[in-house]
Amino acid sequence: MPLRRGCSFAVRVLVVTKIFPNAAEPLSAPFNRQQFRELARRCEIVDVLATIPYYPGAGLMSRWSSAGRLTEVPARETIDGMPVRHPRTLFVPRAGHGTWGPLYVASLLPYVPRYRGKVDVVLASWAYPDGFAGVVLARLLGVPAVVKLHGSDINQNAKLPGPRRQLAWALPRAARVVAVSRALADEVADLGVARERIAIVMNGVDSELFRPGDRAAARAELGLPAGAEVALHVGNLKEAKGVLDLAAGFEQVAARRPDAHLVVVGGGECRAALEAVAARLPGRMHVVGPQPLARVPTYMAACDVLVLASWAEGTPNVVLEALASGRRVVATSVGGLPDLVGDPALGELAPPRDPPAFAAAVERALATPYDPAAVAALGARGGWAASAAALHEVLDDAVAGR
Repeated sequence: MPLRRGCSFAVRVLVVTKIFPNAAEPLSAPFNRQQFRELARRCEIVDVLATIPYYPGAGLMSRWSSAGRLTEVPARETIDGMPVRHPRTLFVPRAGHGTWGPLYVASLLPYVPRYRGKVDVVLASWAYPDGFAGVVLARLLGVPAVVKLHGSDINQNAKLPGPRRQLAWALPRAARVVAVSRALADEVADLGVARERIAIVMNGVDSELFRPGDRAAARAELGLPAGAEVALHVGNLKEAKGVLDLAAGFEQVAARRPDAHLVVVGGGECRAALEAVAARLPGRMHVVGPQPLARVPTYMAACDVLVLASWAEGTPNVVLEALASGRRVVATSVGGLPDLVGDPALGELAPPRDPPAFAAAVERALATPYDPAAVAALGARGGWAASAAALHEVLDDAVAGR
């Protein structure tokens, strides 16, 4: 088979992932949407199989279950010009980690005839169950698989016995494994993947959106006090993201610094708990819910420091976006974060699951003046075009057997 390079012989890619936007969750996984949109300029994305978790009766549980809220997602969409299908993939709620991989594969089997002979490589984004299923699907199609990892898919999900066994089988059989940080690459090597098959491809930043902005104008737009000390969290409101540690730490900060404010952008299972803390700190802690990506730069411009208290991470895009916006970062010393915040001028790291230590780091950051332009220059990373170009090279190598 001739190498498919350039416009005339574009590599044909089938994407499999459960982290992608859809009609019900248009703000989900903007990093995948942005990277794949740029990737589509370099190769042919035949389809994005953006899967939807499903179990019988899921629609009746929409009030309590995220799967229930996704039952109304259409079977097909076009997102940023990319063809997107939403296969329903079976899983067992709460107790089904070990069965999710095989069920995911079984749910995608009807799609095998559709793509046989029409794709050159399967790109699975997220380790489990997507990576496991992507490797199986690629073997059935007779093409190589590339598995892209993000952070908690390896740092948390791969620690569970069932998923770990399946990933220890699948990942060494992938043509390439893509990690977003060196720390994540080390974790993958521990699962038996040969180092020469692991590529590190950093996420990108939309430089049109994220750049130093006018702090006073942003605060006026958001209704924040002009003279306040503002810490900002942007992300999923999950316990493993350290948001409860962050809230506990901020209560200590607020008691000692009367001008300190915390703004929390995002949604998730811990939102109610955070709102309860905010009720104890009226006018000081603001839980504003999920925001469109185009709105996030205003919050970045308004803050003095971005805060991220995660228990485990890959290379979180929100940190790249904060640095590009010229804002210092206080984060936990996990995953790829030490690589991003490696210079004291860019911020400070604290141990995970330690609210007092995190609070002290936030206080020091709020008290430290800095030049946003210098932070943006020092913390600069490549854009999404460069990230997609690097991923395209990995896919090209996989197809060529290099």
